[in-house]
Amino acid sequence: MRSNDTAAEALQELADLIAISGGDPYRVRSYEKAARAVAGWPADLDSLDRNGLIAIPAVGAHTADKLLELRKTGHIAALEELHAQVPAGLRALLGIPGLGPKRAHQVYVELGISSMPQLLAALHDEQLRHLKGWGQISERNLARAIRQMQEVGGRMPLAVALDIAEDLVAQLAALPQVTRIDYAGSLRRMRDTIGDIDLLAAADEDPGSVMEHFCTMPLVDRVLAHGPTKSSVVTTKGVQVDLRVVPAAVWGAALQYFTGSKAHNIRIRELAVHAGLKLSEYGLFRVDDGQLLASADEADIYARLGLPWIPPTLREDRGEVEAALDDQLPDLVEVTDIAGDLHMHTDLTDGLAGLDDMVAAAARHGYRYCAITDHAPMMAMQRMTRDKALHQRSKLPELTRRHGITVLHGSELNIGADGSLDWDDQFLASFDVLVASVHSDFDQSREEMTKRLLAAIEHPYVNIIGHPTTRLLGRRPPIDFDVDAVFKAAARTHTALEINAFPDRLDINDDLVRRARDHGVVFAIDTDSHAVGHLDYIRYGVAVAQRGWVAADEVINTWPLKRLRRFLAKRRHCPPTH
Repeated sequence: MRSNDTAAEALQELADLIAISGGDPYRVRSYEKAARAVAGWPADLDSLDRNGLIAIPAVGAHTADKLLELRKTGHIAALEELHAQVPAGLRALLGIPGLGPKRAHQVYVELGISSMPQLLAALHDEQLRHLKGWGQISERNLARAIRQMQEVGGRMPLAVALDIAEDLVAQLAALPQVTRIDYAGSLRRMRDTIGDIDLLAAADEDPGSVMEHFCTMPLVDRVLAHGPTKSSVVTTKGVQVDLRVVPAAVWGAALQYFTGSKAHNIRIRELAVHAGLKLSEYGLFRVDDGQLLASADEADIYARLGLPWIPPTLREDRGEVEAALDDQLPDLVEVTDIAGDLHMHTDLTDGLAGLDDMVAAAARHGYRYCAITDHAPMMAMQRMTRDKALHQRSKLPELTRRHGITVLHGSELNIGADGSLDWDDQFLASFDVLVASVHSDFDQSREEMTKRLLAAIEHPYVNIIGHPTTRLLGRRPPIDFDVDAVFKAAARTHTALEINAFPDRLDINDDLVRRARDHGVVFAIDTDSHAVGHLDYIRYGVAVAQRGWVAADEVINTWPLKRLRRFLAKRRHCPPTH
């Protein structure tokens, strides 16, 4: 993990513990802003002195000293003091999606709740609905969030798992004995959350030395099992990693088998049985004489079964085998298909980088266009105004010339509780692209939330619905709405749904992407970037799209600029509805 990420976690925990203990809200916001700032800062914090730390937006001298303390000692004394003051059970409540430090403090002070069992008992007795700011819907949503958290268990976000796995793969690939290595399991299938990390390596000579190296790597906290061909460890961050070493001759069969899913593998083995064959992690064999037909290459396994190679992101037994047999697999969107990012923030609102830096970063990605979509004024803490938006717009032609990339002017609008949007229709009509998102009142009923989203979709100037379910992985559950009604309206009005690639969101998820696609919806895969480094997150959004069977032509930001402009302008020719 980068030093920036470690520091950001510590600062966010400071903010949470101060909030949960009823501390100064100003200090809470200060540490929250600093956490976001250091997480998105492009330079490694370990390379910065005190002045370099203070130069980071939202990091003052006081916070810089804490970061230096963390670097020197491995901990922050103020955080340790808060750990001692706040009951462990109460700290555990912070991990419940939808509760948050303020509400955790409220239930602790007013009801004496400081553990999950106490919270579950209070929910059962319907005690929370009587607290100020709560109600039956809030209580029901919290119960739903707890159920979802228990179902997910100890799974980690895709981006966290991928970062760990790619680091391990790079280190193990450097060993001379290792001829091939990759991650497998749900990570190779790019699920949005991952349990354990599965690694697969090919080594014909001295596989035991590969295992010895793996079990003694610096990030290993403890070894669960150490064998000649399979070992399991737990990293210093509490993540279990399993490594298998196989001969190079069976690499393809092993990679196919250990990638899964279990349901996909059952369907593949059924095809093999019907053809008089046997498939295992060692290869594809004829049953009658035991002859090996394929094992070294994964694509050969599928070909021998009469199938094209099926991308790992589709291997969930959701119709991919039938589609492959009928030669109907989708031509999945790839990262290289993305022509621009249509959801980017700058330091004009809550971004960490300036306008020029964000545009330059988009140009370095090879994009042909990008959209700057800072927040609109309904989010009062962003202090956006019409004059600020127009001043930003005046800078875009020069940036287009300087960086050789077309810069579209947009805004991320807020969908109010009643479906209203920021700014009047005349001003909205002057933007190139408008993203509309829910940022508040998450506890509305299913009917109210559906009506709210439909109002935004029906608005003639809204082009994209941002992070449609508003979920934050492990922290906030999705809002409840009639997805089919929303998807039908989006398809009918030619409003794109965003696949938000930010690792905390991955919203909408792959199941809903597939469902929306069946309604004829088109998508925008965006990073929701608030810093230069966030543009790299596009890979996660593409993975979600692939798992939802999305082809490149179904993603509006793969289109040439001329076609995209026609899509964005099409509904602006309609008279405003309000």
